[in-house]
Amino acid sequence: MDGISDVAVGVKRGSDELSMYSTPNSGVSSISDGASNGSDSKKLRVEEAPPSRVLHIRKLPNEASETEVIALGLPFGKVTNILTLKGKNQAFLEMGTEEAAITMVNYYTTVNPHIRNVPVFIQYSNHKELKTDAGNQRTQAVLQAVSAVQSGGSPSSDVQEALAAASSPVLRIIIDNMFYPVTLDVLQQIFSKFGTVMKIITFTKNNQFQALLQFSDPVNAQQAKLALDGQNIYNSCCTLRIDFSKLVNLNVKYNNDKSRDYTRPELPAGDGQPSLDSTVAAAFSKDSNSLLGALNPLSAAAAAAAAAGRVALAGQAGSSGVLLVSNLNEEMVAPQSLFTLFGVYGDVQRVKILYNKKDSALIQMSDANQAQLAMSHVNGQKMYGKIIRVTLSKHQTVALPRDGLDDQGLTKDFANSPLHRFKKPGSKNFQNIFPPSATLHLSNVPQDVTEEDLRLLFSNAGGTVKAFKFFQDRKMALLQMSTVEEAIQALIDLHNYNMGGNQHLRVSFSKSTI
Repeated sequence: MDGISDVAVGVKRGSDELSMYSTPNSGVSSISDGASNGSDSKKLRVEEAPPSRVLHIRKLPNEASETEVIALGLPFGKVTNILTLKGKNQAFLEMGTEEAAITMVNYYTTVNPHIRNVPVFIQYSNHKELKTDAGNQRTQAVLQAVSAVQSGGSPSSDVQEALAAASSPVLRIIIDNMFYPVTLDVLQQIFSKFGTVMKIITFTKNNQFQALLQFSDPVNAQQAKLALDGQNIYNSCCTLRIDFSKLVNLNVKYNNDKSRDYTRPELPAGDGQPSLDSTVAAAFSKDSNSLLGALNPLSAAAAAAAAAGRVALAGQAGSSGVLLVSNLNEEMVAPQSLFTLFGVYGDVQRVKILYNKKDSALIQMSDANQAQLAMSHVNGQKMYGKIIRVTLSKHQTVALPRDGLDDQGLTKDFANSPLHRFKKPGSKNFQNIFPPSATLHLSNVPQDVTEEDLRLLFSNAGGTVKAFKFFQDRKMALLQMSTVEEAIQALIDLHNYNMGGNQHLRVSFSKSTI
């Protein structure tokens, strides 16, 4: 396999100084390339190229599809255009923002991206945007389908077919070549990296192991299907075949090793089925993690999906609930602000800003799943003007300072905080976990508070309020800031803000736009 060093961040001028011209028959602009194919046979002088939202992908396998190339970019943000050069085994992928492209390149310099078990190479393009012929309807349909699903909108009729039953949050999973046992916990571990898994039912039909798996949101189901369909759980076996189910909601009666409703831990185990109490479940997840690690989990999908920690890769501390956050703004950051932001995705127990490296912090979540979820959503986001990096830490816990030792308030214990969102089993908060977005959901709004009051409050947090909408009962509202960074800042500053009369405002990210 080619070394990771081949994932060039600098651009080879010969291969990417491209002329664009329209060919009459292709339906897309053609790009002439200095290299005759995706190979690196001629080592050309490497020069630093400035970051661009257009990425040049080389050494694609012959049978690679556009959706597989798009899946490489999906975990990092919106994909706005794609151009594949079939004969040259290359493609150009345009991301919605330069930030998303930078995060993607940074990530793939540490983890080799694969498509169909073949390593591919990603670098910045010299082009700032892709000019493709809009007449290429198939490409446009694929992109429209993906973006409609990503934004949770409803696609136009001409892409309905491309989306199939993508409005369903339920996936039907069949496992081919099942040489090793695949358990409910293994499926939960893999699929939860794409969003909140609510329910799983496993069964055997026609001598094949199958499962129905329900996400909290159809968007997560679409992303999981794009990245994981056709991938192997273990090397060369246990292949995932994924389709959308016609069901939109699963009815789970028992929590055991055949079915599970993660929103209702109080369900009985059922007749003769072992109930998985928390200690057994924890041991089980550790076992499955080491098995996945030892047998090279999801080699291709891991790269596309682990982008934001969505698949626990071999060698990472998959069972750790501790995160390492780096590239923080050390002038501004405090344990409380990290508690509030990461608290959107789990119950933060402790935060420690490192004494000798104040742009880094350790954050201990309640468990490994919450840590993975927080990592997948917060990694690559902007906080106090800096793009922060989030990875799993080797530490199992965050140590508190020894008694009587003053560490300048850099470490804080939040174990007994009343602000934990996920303390109550089956809480509605489990169903409302969304990536950081410019639109915020406000609740617990006092009756006498007006739209003007809230606009003023959020403007003062720094930023511009672009849109506002009260829900019918006026206890809840949607408020849109001009950027995701402004919304993150507003959530940090104003979640639990005292609105008077001991009513505290609750703020979370919304999947809606106004």
